[in-house]
Amino acid sequence: MEIEELRHLKVDKSIDARGMACPGPLLEAKRTVPSVPMHGVMEVISSDEGTTEDVPLWARKVGHEYLGTIPEGGLWRVYLRRGK
Repeated sequence: MEIEELRHLKVDKSIDARGMACPGPLLEAKRTVPSVPMHGVMEVISSDEGTTEDVPLWARKVGHEYLGTIPEGGLWRVYLRRGK
């Protein structure tokens, strides 16, 4: 998805993982995804650049759809759609 499309997504659950070192943001995503409605969208906000690789890899591996990432001045917003 393009950045503008991501900005207009309806987010069902947002995780604020700013200040958490790796693997904190990924662990928060794993812990939170069961509370996201089926096919709902989760946003992970992180100050750890590693999140931009960790979350998409995990999402694809376990059956969720990685939608994209928005970089915002030292923060990254990573979006995925719950697949199962």
